[in-house]
Amino acid sequence: MTALPQTASVRARVPVTLHRATGRTAELVTFHGLPDAQEHLACVLPYAPQAVPLVRLHSECLTGDVLGSARCDCGPQLDEALTALADEGGVLLYLRQEGRGIGLYNKLDTYVLQDQDIDTFSANRIIGRGEDERDYRSAAAMLRALGLTRIRLLTNNPDKVAQLRDLGIRVDAVLPTGVHLTDENARYLSAKARTGHTLALLKGASA
Repeated sequence: MTALPQTASVRARVPVTLHRATGRTAELVTFHGLPDAQEHLACVLPYAPQAVPLVRLHSECLTGDVLGSARCDCGPQLDEALTALADEGGVLLYLRQEGRGIGLYNKLDTYVLQDQDIDTFSANRIIGRGEDERDYRSAAAMLRALGLTRIRLLTNNPDKVAQLRDLGIRVDAVLPTGVHLTDENARYLSAKARTGHTLALLKGASA
């Protein structure tokens, strides 16, 4: 079993109104003492005190989340998560893990390779990086700092579930995200499905 994450603590709680969460008020929470010393952020929308909260671990994607790139499904997944959290409350952890942990510039370098018909995971290996370099020690530490050791997780990625459980977070239920399939991201989603993501892709999507 993986060692439990080091202790982290809440640094600040800042109330904000989120237009992408149907105008609901949320708290943006920052932390001291995260294992990787990155500026990860929790977005907490009010939920019932006795509830097992819905949680989404969302890896930062500047191109998709902010600029609306159609090459991935990150922006639609973020909007879907915020809509769900607006309905029932819960926590979105916004993790600074651009490009599955390889960084923005490296991610854009892999886009050049993807334009040569190389899938996203192979492109990572070609530039000398791992297929997926993310770990979720900081996510587990953030949850613990928020007093959460029992959650329902919104994800299609079994690795997130396995890592959180290994880090001592009880995942009572796994709720799949939608499949935000377009002509531009079909090859990307197909590659994710081949590497274990639980995606029910439409028949005929590009390989």
